[in-house]
Amino acid sequence: MMLYKNGLRVAFILAALAISSCTKSNQTSLQSPDTNIAVNFSIDKGLEYEVAFKNDTILKPSSITLSLEKDEVFNNFEMLGTESTSVNSSWERVWGRSKQVQNTYNQLLLHLKDKESELLVDVYCRVYDDGIAFRYGFPEQTEKSITLSNEQTKFVFTDDYVIWRANYKTYKSSQEQEFKNGHLSDISSKELIGMPALLKVHDSAYAFITEANLTDWSGAFLKTDSVSNTLVTKLTPNPQDTLVAVQRETPAVSPWRVLMLADSPGAFIASDLIANLNEPVAFEDTSWIKPGRAAWDWWWSNKYAKNIDFELGANQKTYEYYIDLAAEMGWEYQIVDWQWYGEPFTDDNKANPDVDITTSIDAVDIPALVAYAKERNVKLILWLHWEHLNKQMEEALAQYEQWGIAGIKVDFMDRQDQEMVNFYHTAVKTAAKHHLVVDLHGAYKPTGISRTYPNLMTREGVMGNEYNKWSDYVTPEHNVTLAFTRGALGEMDYTPGSFVNVRPDQFVTEDKAEEATPMVMSTRCQQLAMPVVYESAFTVFCDAPDHYKNGLGADFLKEVPTTWDATKVLNGVVGDYITVARQSGDTWFVGGMTDATAREVDVKFSFLDEGSYTLTLYSDAEDANENPTHVKLTEQTISQKDVLHIAMASGGGFAAIIKKME
Repeated sequence: MMLYKNGLRVAFILAALAISSCTKSNQTSLQSPDTNIAVNFSIDKGLEYEVAFKNDTILKPSSITLSLEKDEVFNNFEMLGTESTSVNSSWERVWGRSKQVQNTYNQLLLHLKDKESELLVDVYCRVYDDGIAFRYGFPEQTEKSITLSNEQTKFVFTDDYVIWRANYKTYKSSQEQEFKNGHLSDISSKELIGMPALLKVHDSAYAFITEANLTDWSGAFLKTDSVSNTLVTKLTPNPQDTLVAVQRETPAVSPWRVLMLADSPGAFIASDLIANLNEPVAFEDTSWIKPGRAAWDWWWSNKYAKNIDFELGANQKTYEYYIDLAAEMGWEYQIVDWQWYGEPFTDDNKANPDVDITTSIDAVDIPALVAYAKERNVKLILWLHWEHLNKQMEEALAQYEQWGIAGIKVDFMDRQDQEMVNFYHTAVKTAAKHHLVVDLHGAYKPTGISRTYPNLMTREGVMGNEYNKWSDYVTPEHNVTLAFTRGALGEMDYTPGSFVNVRPDQFVTEDKAEEATPMVMSTRCQQLAMPVVYESAFTVFCDAPDHYKNGLGADFLKEVPTTWDATKVLNGVVGDYITVARQSGDTWFVGGMTDATAREVDVKFSFLDEGSYTLTLYSDAEDANENPTHVKLTEQTISQKDVLHIAMASGGGFAAIIKKME
């Protein structure tokens, strides 16, 4: 499919936006409702935009180039008209970082026509108090189809700012990397940077680049540009035809390109902007969608397991063992992980074509497991390789609903091209049809579609606790950095809760261990803080039943919920430390984490309503630098006027429960 003008394949330049009151015909501007963010744009040199935050220019004139084919460029635009809108509304989440969401923005829609090709293009810009979002679209016109080979949306920053970014290197990626920090000038032309990217503009201004509402389109990466201090988008090509990124019938609109702006990086963790850029819930009944916590057998199933008389693996006794753990902890779910329906891979590491995901191996009886779990008030999630699901989707999901399965964990997609994006949407929609929740692994970053399909409760796309099995990448600094980068996008399946805590000099990977593994180089209290600091409506705890049954801090994991009425970031510095408070009903949960530097933080409780509260605090013991499993448990009465001084060990943290007193 291709747009043509006089039989020729065409390309053109857009250049992104801003918008509202015109000063002259080729220039216009738009401000945020609080007037702190201003976007100016011009079509004098193609469509260009620039952005200011609190009167400080963040982006210099920047453009978007959309390539339909070849290198021919059209940038002589005519303005056909504009439409301006102001919206001030609210809506309620099914689950997430806050229950009530305010949706307030100013918007301008530009209707453009390229004078030579007569191609019609619509450009939308919204300006919120915490950022801007823009997208381009192709209204219905003479040519009914469009093929994009690439898009180059430029972000031309005014200086060589500090940036935290993940280099995914290739388009086929599970998006599991460290977020390295440096300056824009440090980025190699070979880097393929995933979204989000976080930038420190100066001490009181931060920028955050990502995309929202990725639907029937190709996901975008970022690369450097020949212009200094510039990032530019790069669409993921089709794996079968690298000259094609997007094929659509008109009318069609792109995902939103998002530039969030705030005084502090913690503001992005609490922001609702990305969710606001997605459509409302696509179905009426959401009562069957139950956020919750899960036990997980795969992370800790090895030869050092104690107090059991069977072999851990894909068998009935193992799954019952972990169902019992979930029941004892009061968790809502248990994941039945890979191999329950057979070996998912061939010898050359491809999806096994001979398996049937509607049947189980002889060692596993799924209906019997469902009954066993139901007696204990636990629901089951089944693991699936995405290619197997794609092959048997309707048949299998109907079977799971009949069995009484609660959801699916889909794995190894490792792509974000248009074909894979459409698979995500099809899988989630079909799962909703059969009342199944979804956990996506080997997944690209969230773009907010969980607002539209809230049965998509979490996804991976993160270097989480899993990596401790075979690498030393998951450092305390990495954990803290995640909160401000990938974690700010929400729904992050990090799989927290390891109770095998060691000093960095004691850490070894699974292949070198002589005792219980996997282990983590963070304290018990940092692991306790993670389900508060990291957002995931479906939180999967990673460790073994024996570790939780006798482990200090397990009581906190019995109480911490997975969905919230409000979120507040109390303090933090990217890569150094963070403190997050989240509200559930009348109870607040607070989580704090630090990097490898032991430090003390002041926690102010001014976010509480008036009255007295009971604070239960799990903090690093005085000897936690030497003994990272040691926890100090204290209880005291506090009010909104109090400030608590909390010490965190190296790689440490704290977790607190705050309950209103009668």
